[in-house]
Amino acid sequence: MKRHSASFVVWWMCLAGLIWLAGACSPPKPEPVKTGTIADGDYDPANWGKLYPLEYDSWLKTKDPKPPKSKYKKGYDTDLVIYDKLSEFPYMALLFNGWGFGVEYNEPRGHYYMLIDQLEIDPSRLKAGGACLTCKTPYAPKLRQEMGVNYFSLPYLEVHSKIPVKFQKMGVTCIDCHDNKTMDNKLSRWTLTNALTAMGKDPKQLTRQEKRSLVCGQCHVTYVVTKDKDMKSTDVFFPWQGSKEGDISVENIIKVLKSDPAYLEWKQNVTGFKLAFIRHPEYEFFSRNSVHWQANVSCADCHMPYIRVGANKISDHDIMSPLKNDLKACQQCHAESPQWLKNQVLAIQDRTLSLMNRAGYAVAVTAKLFEMAHKAQAEGKQIDQPLYDQAKDLYLEAMYRVIYIGAENSIGFHNPTEAGRICGDAIAMAMKSDALLRQALTKAGVEVPANVNLELAKYLNQRGVKPLNFKPEFEFKDPFGIQPMLTPDSSLGK
Repeated sequence: MKRHSASFVVWWMCLAGLIWLAGACSPPKPEPVKTGTIADGDYDPANWGKLYPLEYDSWLKTKDPKPPKSKYKKGYDTDLVIYDKLSEFPYMALLFNGWGFGVEYNEPRGHYYMLIDQLEIDPSRLKAGGACLTCKTPYAPKLRQEMGVNYFSLPYLEVHSKIPVKFQKMGVTCIDCHDNKTMDNKLSRWTLTNALTAMGKDPKQLTRQEKRSLVCGQCHVTYVVTKDKDMKSTDVFFPWQGSKEGDISVENIIKVLKSDPAYLEWKQNVTGFKLAFIRHPEYEFFSRNSVHWQANVSCADCHMPYIRVGANKISDHDIMSPLKNDLKACQQCHAESPQWLKNQVLAIQDRTLSLMNRAGYAVAVTAKLFEMAHKAQAEGKQIDQPLYDQAKDLYLEAMYRVIYIGAENSIGFHNPTEAGRICGDAIAMAMKSDALLRQALTKAGVEVPANVNLELAKYLNQRGVKPLNFKPEFEFKDPFGIQPMLTPDSSLGK
């Protein structure tokens, strides 16, 4: 018994020693990471980056040129070329003549350059005061609150000068999209919260997935800069009144634009008509019953996919087209190869671009017919008023659709069936307007040529203070070769 007791004591002492050694060599007990805090109203992304360095480093990459992997949306690639959209789509130079977009209209660079691009654009684009800053700087809500209506009506550079010097070239950043306490997505623009409320959607009751699209929808939407009788800017709003979530149609947007003369921002030189404008309506276009919208895919799923950085998983803040990232975002859901997926994207974009050109040139020809009709009137000829009025209504409907589809930044991919519908309607409306004008001109004794000379060189060259000229190497020709049958090269006047 004593021998067994001694053995037990020795065994117990050895076990206790092993336990002690294990404790001495084991890692310390895990404790929650103390990340620190971000002060309310901290606009500096570098301060946010101290707590979230991986996301910050990712965001900084938006200033880097990307490999040229997209056929139509070149933006700012490693060739370091800034692509002129008016050279890509020459009909736009005719249609936008009389407006800043008809002077300089470039494909966008990465988010890092949002405000820089605005400062470098032709001065004709900066007539809307601080309204142009609403999507471009995190200081926009603060400036509007402090300046009131002067935020919209004062000259752009005067409003811009109110931004602290350190941040006068900084585009949207962390504070625009995230709550500084929780890092949850947040809506920071009055334009979006007002628009959601107008549609009966409570901005405080949004799901996480809804926010992952709507934080992008603060800027990737169209908006109206309202004008007073002296053409001074007075406000900015989204033309969503009368629409509903998932159904913000181009028809209803146009209805709002035509509902009040205060929404008409510019005069089209070739026709003399006062018009509204439509800017980058990505959210409206994508959310209108597209396949991916119906599958509950958000903007962030495709443009900010999750990536691995070492042992960490983050949302990629180097926001870009999935094409430029080898379709990695698509492969989160699709089993097909990247090349197969790319072929599908380009097939959609080829067909959409062909329809865009068809619609754009049809509207451009109709615009020149209006120019012809107005010249005939000035010479004392009588133009049939009912025919003219019907033609004008159809022209405006077609014109707004061409602006809409040209401003949307996916060349149809965000909603292919809707792109085809919008372009098809624009073509039909423009051709009907064309026919009515030809009838009215013929009745007035004006001979109308079969192929109207668009005189594009007049609109494409010597633009603005730089001045800019047409670059034929940028032009997107009809990938199916059909357009020259409708508007022969000899009638373009390039």
